Amino acid sequence: MKRASRICMNRIETLPALEALYGTPGAASMRKVADHLTPLYRKWIMQSKLCILSTVGSGGTDGSPRGDDGPVVLELNARTLALPDWRGNQRLDTLRNIVEDGRVSCLFIVAGSNNVVRVNGVGWLTDDADLRARFTQKGRQPATVIVIEIAEVYTQCARALMRAQIWGGQDRNTDLPTVGEILAEVSEGEEGGATYDAAWGKRAADTMW
Repeated sequence: MKRASRICMNRIETLPALEALYGTPGAASMRKVADHLTPLYRKWIMQSKLCILSTVGSGGTDGSPRGDDGPVVLELNARTLALPDWRGNQRLDTLRNIVEDGRVSCLFIVAGSNNVVRVNGVGWLTDDADLRARFTQKGRQPATVIVIEIAEVYTQCARALMRAQIWGGQDRNTDLPTVGEILAEVSEGEEGGATYDAAWGKRAADTMW
């Protein structure tokens, strides 16, 4: 049997080597991070019917799409979200990871928007009857609910979806807060706003690739 040829290329193995290739992050990318649902982050996430849930455990990593016919998560309070686990193939990859490790990330997607909102935090499972009942659909309830304690919430750069032209290359959802508005809210008016949004199109075009 012929052995696969070995891939030989430079491997980046230290953080200084990595950071030397990219430079420092922009101020706005750091200022947009919140540790709870601000009013505008709440408005954005509550319009999302789809999120990608990422977890890690002893068996490796897992990425799982989670969707619903309304908001994909329920807000329990400004620092806590609830995500129902509707029955699927019963592999339980995501749930096993959460029981073992607890670290989770969610990418919230809204149809028509090139922006994505990320939540990083800690997840745990519950079969609480009252909470499960809040997700009742057509007489059925989720077997468990994933409770997510928010550590960070922030917008992702829109360039990935723009490059892929998921929505035909255009941002078609106008009923969402803009990144400039969110940034202004989180930074208490020190950054963002209409000026940020007005400059975004040219900046994205100049730095798309």
